[in-house]
Amino acid sequence: MIRQLKRISEAYNLNIKGVIHIGAYDGSEYHIYKKLGIRSMIFFEPCRANFERLQKKLGNKTKQSFLRKIFGTEKEVLLVKKALGNEEKKILMNIETGNDGASNSILAPKLHLEQYPDIKFDQKEEVEMIRLDDFFRGQKNDYNFLAIDVQGYELEVLKGAKEVLKNIDAIISEVNNKETYTNCVLIDELDKFLLEQDFVRQEVMWNSVGFWGDALYVRNNS
Repeated sequence: MIRQLKRISEAYNLNIKGVIHIGAYDGSEYHIYKKLGIRSMIFFEPCRANFERLQKKLGNKTKQSFLRKIFGTEKEVLLVKKALGNEEKKILMNIETGNDGASNSILAPKLHLEQYPDIKFDQKEEVEMIRLDDFFRGQKNDYNFLAIDVQGYELEVLKGAKEVLKNIDAIISEVNNKETYTNCVLIDELDKFLLEQDFVRQEVMWNSVGFWGDALYVRNNS
């Protein structure tokens, strides 16, 4: 659905100033955001191999926990090697082979194993988890668009971001209507939580397998 961001922005009259992208993998969405003239982007990615891909694609290697690079005088990208949730702790990620790390998840796979038997979750990696509200505490926040791709862990991410959500105008999130991952949040529960934060689901695009996809939520300003 991110690939349709230009259409979505026009259809819902969104003026996207900054993007928080959670579950960045290799940062391939950067060029979509840049083409739309979005000024600022933050990419969160906790897994070592994926974060190295981010660094290779979007900036130089660094010993710090994040990478910051100025693109010209207007474009700013921040890379953060953290998982996001509703706690500050260390946690084990389920690391897969077969999909080059794109399906790594905090939650254990369930239906995913049946639908994609070639993708084996055969490794674990300890990563650091933080709350998005804590990351932004005391900092200026000009980011008004949120993208989440965390394999069923979306609700925990959002619970840790209630203050940040006050600045957000629209969200594109991965959604599930079955347990793709064990105990993953289902779309009705995500709808309920986000409605309490004044967001209404406007669109959903299901994957060909039918039980996971992407949904667009837009702030209800009525």
